[in-house]
Amino acid sequence: SLTLNAAAAGEPSGGYAPALKRLGRTDYTRTWRAMQAFTDARTPDTGDEIWLTEHAPVYTLGLAGRPEHILRANAIPVLKVDRGGQVTYHGPGQLMVYLLVDLKRLRLGVRQLVEAIEGAVIKLLDSYGIKAYGRRDAPGVYVRCDGREAKIAALGLKVRNGCTYHGFALNLDMDLAPFDDIDPCGYRGLAVTQLRDLDVDVGTSRAEIEDRLVSYVTRAIAGVDRKSR
Repeated sequence: SLTLNAAAAGEPSGGYAPALKRLGRTDYTRTWRAMQAFTDARTPDTGDEIWLTEHAPVYTLGLAGRPEHILRANAIPVLKVDRGGQVTYHGPGQLMVYLLVDLKRLRLGVRQLVEAIEGAVIKLLDSYGIKAYGRRDAPGVYVRCDGREAKIAALGLKVRNGCTYHGFALNLDMDLAPFDDIDPCGYRGLAVTQLRDLDVDVGTSRAEIEDRLVSYVTRAIAGVDRKSR
């Protein structure tokens, strides 16, 4: 089982304060199984958690994932997993944000959570002077690079017993070449980018990026209009 030797950060603001756990580099499968176990063991009183981590190189294929979106075999392993979405790549230099959230208790719908996540990432990027946007037809966050659309954050959730696990990935400072061997998120020719290539000095500000992002995420979840459900 995964040992959560987590360093708790300061309490996020906005009236919603899940426990924040910084896991460092973790094995994808062990982390995935730990999320499942946490979710299965939850009671109505179990607090929500946000896990921050990154993984060794791995492709993950979501529940609807089609093998033909893996264009070329390489040395990177492929895992079939239980999140939504198609195929994506995870590797060092990518921030994984796993959201262990009780939707029932928060009176949130999945679409509302997705929009809150996208809005938080868009606010983070805006705070670094980067204009970004979401797409209703293709979850995630996108920017314009050299005149074309490029994805900077991918999103995929699993809901079990009214609670979520999995979450989203934000590309910080990584080797993007493995994306060339897949159709990212099932879209042929979709460009992928990262903060480093948008002139953000990730090396000296990663902790600040993480803290800022978690603050935006928790504020966005707290600020959802529950009356629209």
